[in-house]
Amino acid sequence: MEKEQIISGLRAIVGEEQVLTNESSLLEAAKDYIGFRRYERCDGKYFVNRAACVVKAKSTQQAADVMAFLHQNKVDVVPRTGGSCVTLGLEPVEGGVILDLSEMNRLLEFNPTDMLVRAECGMPLEALEKQMNEKGYTTGHFPQSLPMAQVGGLVSTRSIGQFSPLYGGIEDLVGGLEAFLPEGEITRIKNVPRRSVGPDLRHIFIGGGGSFGVVTEGTLKLFPYTPETRWMGAYGVKGMQNGLDLIREIMVKGYKPAVVRLHDPQEVERLFGGICPEGYSLLLLLAEGPASITKAIGEAVEEIVSKYEVIPMGRKPVEHWLIHRNDVCQTLDSDERYRLHLVADTCEISANWSAIGKIYDAVVTRMPQEMENLAFIGGHSSHSYVQGTNIYFTFGFIAKDDVKTVREDYMKLVSVIMEETLRFGGSIAHHHGSGKYRTQWMPQEHGSSYRLMNIIKNAVDPEKIMNKGVLFVD
Repeated sequence: MEKEQIISGLRAIVGEEQVLTNESSLLEAAKDYIGFRRYERCDGKYFVNRAACVVKAKSTQQAADVMAFLHQNKVDVVPRTGGSCVTLGLEPVEGGVILDLSEMNRLLEFNPTDMLVRAECGMPLEALEKQMNEKGYTTGHFPQSLPMAQVGGLVSTRSIGQFSPLYGGIEDLVGGLEAFLPEGEITRIKNVPRRSVGPDLRHIFIGGGGSFGVVTEGTLKLFPYTPETRWMGAYGVKGMQNGLDLIREIMVKGYKPAVVRLHDPQEVERLFGGICPEGYSLLLLLAEGPASITKAIGEAVEEIVSKYEVIPMGRKPVEHWLIHRNDVCQTLDSDERYRLHLVADTCEISANWSAIGKIYDAVVTRMPQEMENLAFIGGHSSHSYVQGTNIYFTFGFIAKDDVKTVREDYMKLVSVIMEETLRFGGSIAHHHGSGKYRTQWMPQEHGSSYRLMNIIKNAVDPEKIMNKGVLFVD
């Protein structure tokens, strides 16, 4: 279908003012915050495909009608809400369409009896959380992108929050949802505590990255909001593996602090001003809930850490982290790193306890050997379970003279993380979603089950127009 035909057909559905074709709107809607794209933009380069247009939908029915038109005419589409993606998940196919649902931002229902809140996909999480806090509740979901993120994107990327050891990831917090399929058919999955009526169909959309359909509404669980009863503690721990062993003991014994973060010595030096002795990691812990529970968790943690070589550091490091944990959202478009010729970013993976330390050691050992322009490599564990944890690698390298080499160097570095994670049996993505930059490793990640995912894709989206390049190798 020709570009002008696409634009004309969409304007007939939603109106002329809701179909944007100017260059600035196309670039803004396709913006991704992955490290090399940020660097390229600071250099004035936009190495991204241009969509034919951006369509702003204002209701589920309107969005579904747009989708039906695109499906009928086999036009590629990328759904978008908050735009905080860091994995190339929003970049369109050349000449495709970006379907922007950020103006579908209403809070639809607050149900304190069932402890649920229902909102449209474009509802900003920060605004939703603030409204719930004022009523004495919390969603329990605090991703670092909190000031930018919206409900639909959080569901679609299978996001996780900084208080996940207590509340879980978005998959644990979503009750029901509304979505539409590539043909434009609206489907609803109801809100109940649990069902035993076949596979859990929510998970076609949770983490699908817009590959199977578009989330238009989500119902999130609520919890009592009790910040006044929090217990906090910070500890310097010698080495990274000792810290991982300590976290494992806390989790395996059944304690559930809301925050469990272990920053390696490199991050302690770079992010916390070296407040620990050389070679020490920094463990941050926070418990919240009823006072009796937080008191018990605090006492149990103190007993466990006493068996390790630790330096008690009180509450202040945790309080400092709480204040500054989302500062990165204010500096994503800063050119400070560009002026230093520095490309910096993160990459999060997960593994069981028996493998996670091996992955960390392998990456931080191999990276300097293979990247002569490496500026730093470090990481932290921030989401722990009884069976294992994640490592959120943080890295930076010095860009060469030609900005076109930035992506190549970036992917060389990411390849080390992917290869070592797969070698030890971990998962190559913990919570940012696959996006497009991880897709080449999907066959290895899924193994024999990758065929099943392709079968589902072929059944749901036979024209393969939904967010092409995410999850599926073309």
